[in-house]
Amino acid sequence: MDQALEENLMGALENVIDPELGIDIVNLGLVYGVDLDDEGIATVTMTLTAMGCPLAGHIEQDVKRVMEDIPEVRDTEVNIVWNPPWSKDRMSRYAKIALGIPD
Repeated sequence: MDQALEENLMGALENVIDPELGIDIVNLGLVYGVDLDDEGIATVTMTLTAMGCPLAGHIEQDVKRVMEDIPEVRDTEVNIVWNPPWSKDRMSRYAKIALGIPD
């Protein structure tokens, strides 16, 4: 996958907002990676801020919805992982400022 396509996919994922925090999943540092195979299957490897998140299904549906807008993507698989665990250190400077978290 070329860099421009990867940036396009990550840009689409910036439209997925964590409903509890009001910040997108990319800036929160929840997306660990995105890959697109030769058949057009996108795999988004991500985590959540906490195990048992009641909004996991909602976030997963939003990920699939935004990926549908990318012409190269035929289908999307969301791979939720817990290792490495998420921490505020993964957040972008923008997210930390928006949430009032010291850098």
